[in-house]
Amino acid sequence: MRYHRPVDIARKLNISTSAMRHYESWGIIPLPERSKSNYRLYTDVHLAYFRCTRALSNGFGFACTVDILRKMTQGQTSEALWIVNAEQAKLNHEKSVTEQTLTLLRDPDLSPIEDKKLRAHMTIGEAATLTDVSPSAIRHWEQEGLIKPERSPDNGYRLFTPMHIRQILIIRTMRPTVYFLEDMKEIVHSVERHSMDAAQKVTERTLHRLDERNRLQYVGVRELVNLCEIVGAWRVGETN
Repeated sequence: MRYHRPVDIARKLNISTSAMRHYESWGIIPLPERSKSNYRLYTDVHLAYFRCTRALSNGFGFACTVDILRKMTQGQTSEALWIVNAEQAKLNHEKSVTEQTLTLLRDPDLSPIEDKKLRAHMTIGEAATLTDVSPSAIRHWEQEGLIKPERSPDNGYRLFTPMHIRQILIIRTMRPTVYFLEDMKEIVHSVERHSMDAAQKVTERTLHRLDERNRLQYVGVRELVNLCEIVGAWRVGETN
């Protein structure tokens, strides 16, 4: 059987040997056998696990990668693949939301959202439903000074206009990015000044970022399929 030295794997994948030991302790690669001198004996299976760890992390994040590979080390291939499927579904939803945001930002008349016309004034519940954002998140963004909804003169309840809907969509798009709060305020408040170019550019950059993450996820999936084939878990008609 062919064995790989830890240092050789570390160099090939640009990781440290200490990180490799951590992967062992976290249960995301199988425990290797030991030589008579107590050195780890990594096989092609371990190399595939290490490659998969690196590739999956780039597209799915490390926490999700740990969940996936723990399932693999436990022989639960189907469960691991469904985790991947769920994460890709989330990414697809985020892309759909971002594309919808960009369409709305480009439409000066604010076209319908999912066949629903926007009214002149909407409640926080209606705003949350239209934008797929929780009411608590909208209240938090108000506290941060990102949005300033109107108030009903009768009962003091928040009232959201189509302009506020635009702002919520922009915030939702920018939140996963690296923008600082003050930068976000400047872009969001540009909607109030009817300056949409900056908001559109942010949304377009988000779409590019999602495209890149999608590509990285498929690179990770390729390595996961390779791992499944190496460990014999990629047979048609078998659940694991």
